[in-house]
Amino acid sequence: MDIFSWLRSAMVSDADVRAEVWKLGARHRGEPLVGALAELKAPDLSSERAQLLRACVRKLRAA
Repeated sequence: MDIFSWLRSAMVSDADVRAEVWKLGARHRGEPLVGALAELKAPDLSSERAQLLRACVRKLRAA
């Protein structure tokens, strides 16, 4: 993997984060931050999913 493909994979759009925060809230009974932190602990988590969840955590903590 070269640096450019790594950077493209490292970018998470604001729309993706907003959508995932909404889904986390739905899955975790209105607690998207708690849900994101719990899902980050999953042993079989892909790097892309982990990156999206970390972006959600950053957004939720900043709010």
